[in-house]
Amino acid sequence: MDSSARSATHDQPTPSFRPSRRQLLAAALAMPVALGTAACGGGGSGSGSDKKVELSIFWWGAQARADLTDKALALYTQKHPNVTFKKTWQANQGYYDKLATLTAGGNAPDIFQIDDNAISEYAERGVTLDLTPYSTNGKLDVSKFSKGLKEYGEVDGKLVGVALGENTQGLVYDKTLLDKFKLPAPTTGMSWADFITWAANVTRTSKIPGTQDPSAIYQALWVWLRQNGKDLYNGKQIAFDESDMTKWFQLWKDAGAKGATPTPEVIHEGNDSSVSKQLVVTGKADTSWVWTNQMPELKKNTKSDLGLMAYPGDPSAQWARASLYLSVFRGSPRKDAAVDVVNFLANDPDAGAILGTDRGLPPNLDVRKQVEATVTDPNMKQTIEVQNELATKFGPTSPSVPPKGHTKVKSELIRIAEGVTYGRQTPDAGAKDFVTAAKAAIGQS
Repeated sequence: MDSSARSATHDQPTPSFRPSRRQLLAAALAMPVALGTAACGGGGSGSGSDKKVELSIFWWGAQARADLTDKALALYTQKHPNVTFKKTWQANQGYYDKLATLTAGGNAPDIFQIDDNAISEYAERGVTLDLTPYSTNGKLDVSKFSKGLKEYGEVDGKLVGVALGENTQGLVYDKTLLDKFKLPAPTTGMSWADFITWAANVTRTSKIPGTQDPSAIYQALWVWLRQNGKDLYNGKQIAFDESDMTKWFQLWKDAGAKGATPTPEVIHEGNDSSVSKQLVVTGKADTSWVWTNQMPELKKNTKSDLGLMAYPGDPSAQWARASLYLSVFRGSPRKDAAVDVVNFLANDPDAGAILGTDRGLPPNLDVRKQVEATVTDPNMKQTIEVQNELATKFGPTSPSVPPKGHTKVKSELIRIAEGVTYGRQTPDAGAKDFVTAAKAAIGQS
């Protein structure tokens, strides 16, 4: 176990990696050596072999996640005595820095955890193994995954990550506050205009702002764009224009004028991604815009009862999002065995019983039903119920996984949206700046 491991929240780390040209060159030079003949053939010992295999695996998370992962891997070794593990984990801070260093030197772990902020970049750098042949020949079973969840692990037509958890966008609200003032709860399917009117009424009645201003929250923008016939990305290009962004920024500037949202200073606080700083748990707004699997962690930070629903508008614009993936290093000499472990963690009922909902809802729907039957936390029960209900409403197409540069797009949205909120820019000026910044972030000419 890595001695640097520390307790962490359920949040995902923000990729801060930007490998230098020297690092990328080193990776490019080291990769062929690491690949060797493994890139051409079966690639290492499978789980059915008696040959001793040690697989390295690296993930981020809190101590609880480490303990659960340890138990699941121990179960794999129990079932496959020839396979053991070199396990490394750490808190979310600095995870991607360390992973970038390892991969740049050609020393990536055989199996590593990753999320949709980074998966495209690692795939384009040739770090991740193409898992498509394994999903085709049945050695990697994704047949029981939620609709669209497999595709959300594909980059350039290659399956490069296997979801180990699922979530979707969720609006969390303070039920205790609403009940205190005899106010109705928001409901899935209500329009954005109706939601803002509802939030302004909460503010007038309770003197607590009805909602966090989500103009800086990328997933809220993404859903709104999809509801309006657009998208955040189209492959490696943005799929929105200045007119779309002007409407988005103006929507929330007007909401603020109606009293639906807090002051700019409080909105800035809410733009922190930490669960403990979400306005719904600090008592500075009745609602926060999060991911469904964050619900239990949010509850740990408040005494209030919480409710959960889809974002406003048509819920078919939402999708099954991989909260986390496991990927296999393309240069691993033990890649067949590594893929078998990934398949085990995603699909084995006993492994699912151990891992539970720590990384999100189990991707395998059969395993999810099994886990759901054992859940006692009422907030997780509610999360599963809402997630399963929304799954019946997801549209026929999911967006592609975000392109390289997505993390920079997110940070630019926060910067520019806050500029509009503080009045430093008009909505149309902010829209122009964001389109320019987003194109630069993903390398779009």
